[in-house]
Amino acid sequence: MVTCNFITNHTNLVYFPGGDDHMEFLQQSQYLPVLLIGLIVGYLSGLLGKGGSAISTPALQIFAGVNPFFALASPLPASITSTLSATAVYSKEKLFNRRVILLGAAFGVPATILGSWLSSYLPGKSLMIMTALFIMITGLSLLYSFLREKPVNENRLESSEVPGGKLVAAALFIGFLSGLLANAGGILFSSFFIKQLKMPIKQALACAVVLSAVLSIPGAITHWCLGHIDWNIALLLSLTAFPASYLGAKTAVKMKTPVLEKLFALTLVVFGVYDIFFTIWK
Repeated sequence: MVTCNFITNHTNLVYFPGGDDHMEFLQQSQYLPVLLIGLIVGYLSGLLGKGGSAISTPALQIFAGVNPFFALASPLPASITSTLSATAVYSKEKLFNRRVILLGAAFGVPATILGSWLSSYLPGKSLMIMTALFIMITGLSLLYSFLREKPVNENRLESSEVPGGKLVAAALFIGFLSGLLANAGGILFSSFFIKQLKMPIKQALACAVVLSAVLSIPGAITHWCLGHIDWNIALLLSLTAFPASYLGAKTAVKMKTPVLEKLFALTLVVFGVYDIFFTIWK
């Protein structure tokens, strides 16, 4: 039988070292801001193939006054429901690449568990800043390439064209970061698919959203066992994120590819700058 050891004194969780010894759970006055955050983050999750933790964590602290420890990991269960909702839309468009998803999940899941477990022992403020810098630079690079006049890549990547070694290495790295930072990893996966595997953006977002859902599960379970999740927050986020993610994915598949490419790249830049500012300020 597997048992969970719930930690009551959190002092080193990721990028909030030296945290409070006493943590208050969500109050009724905080419900509406959390629901609104779920609505916005859920839509962006479906639109951009991401779990949403990168923006929901600071948003929960700034706009809902949620304790940083709960704000970090509580969005993970909502990431599962929101990404599954978007998956239903992408599956109808037949945008999935089975080899990418299977290899990404096979190596990403154990790496996520390892990263989640280490999150209680490793201070991650510097790591968070480096990840945000990587996302911002990737967004600038993609934006530059998307703005150049070139034919839009609409040819879907076939399974036989996927470089296994490169994908496995990326899955291990992204999975580890996802667990360590309580993040679903969707932005990193989609960026890798576009930049390194040369996937068309809609296929990249579709594969990333599936992997976000898969990696959110072990991450959520591990952080739950470590006592990092307030299930009231998780439930409230899920209530609005689930339908909003579906609408976001519907928008993505209907949007013209050049517009979606530029929106995706610009969002990476904004999220990167936002995460850097929040991490340093906090």
